[in-house]
Amino acid sequence: MTPSAQDGIGFSTRFPALWYLDKHTANTSDRLRCPIVELPGSNLNFGFMRYGQWWRRHRRAFWQQFHQKAIQQYRHIHESITLIFLEMLLESPSRLNQLIRFNFASVMLKTAYDIDVKDENDLYVQISEEAATGAVTGLVPGKFPVEYLPFLRHIPPWFPGARSQRLWKKWMAAGERLKNVPFEHAKAKLVLSVEDEEIIKNVGAVIFEGMFLGVSLHPEVLRKAHAELDAVVGPYRMPNFGDRDSLVYVNAIIKESMRWHSVLPLGIPHATVADDEFRGYFIPAGTMLLANTWACMNDPEVYDDPDVFRPERFIRDGKLDRKTVRDPSAFVFGYGRRICPGRYFAEDTVFISVARILHVFDITPPVGEDGRPIKIEHVCSDTFVSYPEDFRCTIKARSAAAEALIRACAAEVRAGQTKE
Repeated sequence: MTPSAQDGIGFSTRFPALWYLDKHTANTSDRLRCPIVELPGSNLNFGFMRYGQWWRRHRRAFWQQFHQKAIQQYRHIHESITLIFLEMLLESPSRLNQLIRFNFASVMLKTAYDIDVKDENDLYVQISEEAATGAVTGLVPGKFPVEYLPFLRHIPPWFPGARSQRLWKKWMAAGERLKNVPFEHAKAKLVLSVEDEEIIKNVGAVIFEGMFLGVSLHPEVLRKAHAELDAVVGPYRMPNFGDRDSLVYVNAIIKESMRWHSVLPLGIPHATVADDEFRGYFIPAGTMLLANTWACMNDPEVYDDPDVFRPERFIRDGKLDRKTVRDPSAFVFGYGRRICPGRYFAEDTVFISVARILHVFDITPPVGEDGRPIKIEHVCSDTFVSYPEDFRCTIKARSAAAEALIRACAAEVRAGQTKE
């Protein structure tokens, strides 16, 4: 078999995906040549860049701010914003979807631009979401006619039928506004790739959604989480990063949420730089490489009963099992040199948010008008970024003491913001 350069190769099991994409990084770290992202204005986003020295320079600059030790400087931001999020969720649980995105957008904007976001309707949140939509949409193979007919990229946006150009112009305008925000405020700290902002936000948000659905459908999971949090943290304070290693079951819930609901079922496509050979197959330069992340995380040879939400699969002898069970993060954040450089930042956001949500809230199935629980099925959207189609649930404070803790912590954060 000799595929053409327009063909793609899919990896549906963990070994080929990890071995080929991780061990052959020099030849598998390119992006597909995509005319939609070659339109004017997209050349400064290193997420879209072709593999080479220019891309390496941009990634190195990003990594200096987001490697595993560097992210500790941002943990106070995670902790403060999460407390505001908990209060908003307490008051408006029906707006769960919007508030999840507010939480992650707020963390990104505060970290990158030192901007305090007021609510989910804040102008900067809207700009961020619009810019990020273009970042992810531009990576979907075959999305626009200009990919099949490259000459269309020379058509001006005002020309009838130039939908690709008009959409990309709109997205790039939002991206430019997002980049200019820190300079307008004269408080710039660092500038994130729009693609990596979107990966961080989407991964975090969808893990959240999967967690809410999984926990609401499995009350025994919530009971075990409550018991662990009560023993480790107690009722008078919120969990913090210092509790992370002791919250074994909470960490297992996060890993299972990550595995059970795949954020990017097919990942983001790689491409070969030069001709190659894999298991006897000739792979031409420019071949699309797709890792079937969903299949890897639902492989019954790796995860028993993969359809079942069971955090215990990641625990052995009271500790996280880091040897015999594959960590889902090995698939979720990408492969090789194209792995998301903001993955540790995303994991910090998810941990502190999930730990605190489970500490102060009861999460149960939604209730219908007849007072009976509504049965929710785990159904994934058929999109590039896959969301649970329905993750409705009932969210209430565990107790009066938990509600008081939420309000007191949020009030303390708001008082600190007023003084700044």
